[in-house]
Amino acid sequence: MYAILDIETTGGKYNEEGITEIAIHKFDGHQVVDKFISLVNPEKEIQPFVVNLTGINNKMLRTAPKFHEIAKRIVEVTQDTILVAHNAQFDYRILRTEFRRLGYNFERKTLCTVDLSKKLIPEAESHSLGKLVRSLGIPVTDRHRANGDALATLKLFKLLLAKDTDKTIIKDIVRKETHGELSPRQLDIVKEMPSETGVFYVHNKDGDIIFLAKSSDIKKRVNQHFTKNGERARKLQKETKKITFEKTGSELVALLKENEEISRNRPKYGRSKSQKLFSHIVYTNTNELGYRELRIEASNFRSQNKITTFSSLDSAKNFIKKVTEEFELCSELNEISDDKTDCSQDSIKETASEYNERIERVFDKYSLGQKNIIIVDKGRDVGEYSAILIKNGSFQGLGYYNLNHQINNIHILESIITPMTPSANAKHIIESYLRKRRVIKILELDI
Repeated sequence: MYAILDIETTGGKYNEEGITEIAIHKFDGHQVVDKFISLVNPEKEIQPFVVNLTGINNKMLRTAPKFHEIAKRIVEVTQDTILVAHNAQFDYRILRTEFRRLGYNFERKTLCTVDLSKKLIPEAESHSLGKLVRSLGIPVTDRHRANGDALATLKLFKLLLAKDTDKTIIKDIVRKETHGELSPRQLDIVKEMPSETGVFYVHNKDGDIIFLAKSSDIKKRVNQHFTKNGERARKLQKETKKITFEKTGSELVALLKENEEISRNRPKYGRSKSQKLFSHIVYTNTNELGYRELRIEASNFRSQNKITTFSSLDSAKNFIKKVTEEFELCSELNEISDDKTDCSQDSIKETASEYNERIERVFDKYSLGQKNIIIVDKGRDVGEYSAILIKNGSFQGLGYYNLNHQINNIHILESIITPMTPSANAKHIIESYLRKRRVIKILELDI
């Protein structure tokens, strides 16, 4: 649990500042579950330059509560949370100073989004809050007011969590939280899981991810994790100390995240990073008369004319039958007809060039080829969308956006995208998914 924090102060000498406004959003990693926002009477004058910066003046604060009147609520809303702030050292110091004046020792773990953004978005020109969120296309209002900056920090933190594909943030937190055997709360962990699409992560006592999987119903899948039989399943259950999750909204995003994070985290249980997700390819071969034929080979077969990949021989055969009918191709050329009268090369009335144009349409519809596109699908919340970036037919990464200008501007788009490893498995996942399922839309990129 996190407490996203922003504080505005009077300015002045070090450790003599007073709080003028505070905003705290309690965030469970997926949604805000509580919040506290208030002006604060600092019982001292505000520095003129601060008035100009924030718009908060002494008159506004005369009837505002004093810090001792809101201290209990701050303790309550931050209990058992990690404080997250942009330049957390400053906000945490100010809070501790105020509590110290009341004779109370306020202690919380902290995370700084400046440090995190430097690690996860090193290419950013600036890591100041205003410039950073603008470069990421994150909408922000009421800059230099506590709630405006806290909301901007919250949106930034959500993006950083998504970009943290190595899960170093979560693993470090789990490592600090875990003490000995499963607590009653952890035993009841299934109840905390959402019945939504996403990826869940099984951690051991050291916080390491020992298993991860995608699911269209995380709660149901985690329940199966705890009830599954077999020696290996029981070993995994015994080593489980905590389960975290990420909602993705889109099942395609969940599949891609699962594939990427298995490769990065190399969990002890589950499929290995080197395991191929496909066994066969469909490609084209040009015969002696120039007509292109559809053929199937094992996945290790190399061809410049590969259309797409399949997880079984039967699914590859069914695909050829489907496109032969869909594009009115010659079944004998594609070696799928037992009835030689159905079609033969001699009966084709068009030239090889004309016939092959329909084969090109198969490529265009079912292969990523060299396409530059954005696949837009459902996001994690209402009003949010997921974006999957493909460049030259290669998967580049994915992210989330709320406003259209974030994907219409290639520079903003690339900054919100979490880079991921282009791989044959990722390409198979995307092509296979698009053959069977619908997404919201596919946009062509002008690159």
